[in-house]
Amino acid sequence: MATRRALHFVFKVGNRFQTVHFFRDVLGMKVLRHEEFEEGCKAACNGPYDGKWSKTMVGFGPEDDHFVAELTYNYGIGDYKLGNDFMGITLASSHAVSNARKLEWPLSEVEEEVFEIEAPGGYKFYLHNRTPPQSDPVLKVTLAVSDLQKSLNYWSNLLGMKVYEQDEEKERALLGYADNQCKLELQGIKGSIDHAAAFGRIAFSCPQKEAMAADKSDEWFSKRNKPKASG
Repeated sequence: MATRRALHFVFKVGNRFQTVHFFRDVLGMKVLRHEEFEEGCKAACNGPYDGKWSKTMVGFGPEDDHFVAELTYNYGIGDYKLGNDFMGITLASSHAVSNARKLEWPLSEVEEEVFEIEAPGGYKFYLHNRTPPQSDPVLKVTLAVSDLQKSLNYWSNLLGMKVYEQDEEKERALLGYADNQCKLELQGIKGSIDHAAAFGRIAFSCPQKEAMAADKSDEWFSKRNKPKASG
């Protein structure tokens, strides 16, 4: 299991400086590295754009042992339409709550000592006003899925994630590779998933054979009666 780990989530950002301000000065993350590119990524890392772009990695600690964020900025594009796929990232950080209050960044208490806050671009974060239970304050990333069972089969049976929690009534499941890592929460929704222009990516490390299987075509999955992820 040592090679399996949650790595990062990719956000497309329209205002790079305001976004870095939020992640650094409100959430309390550090800028880990920054790279500039003259043309679009062949793997569409920056989305379907061919021009100049940059990425800035931010996190609470080194990328080797923390779940971090990749802030992707395409020059000349000031905003992205949000879809319904990304539902939020949850942190445990009383420090972030304190920072938000000091900087007068809008906070909304959604349950006792849990606050909803928005990054520039409308991306939602949920802050637990407490000390993190692990070295990395990032607790989970929540993504919407159109078919929870199909997605569970993909992430658990094919990619080997442990199911930590499952609530069939609420159509929700929590998965991960280790107790002290950022978890992936799947939330079933009615209707289809709309990724829109702001669609992001979540990255994991896993053994090469699993990565190859996850990237197979629909035909490959159909012949072997294996489910692909939903949404």
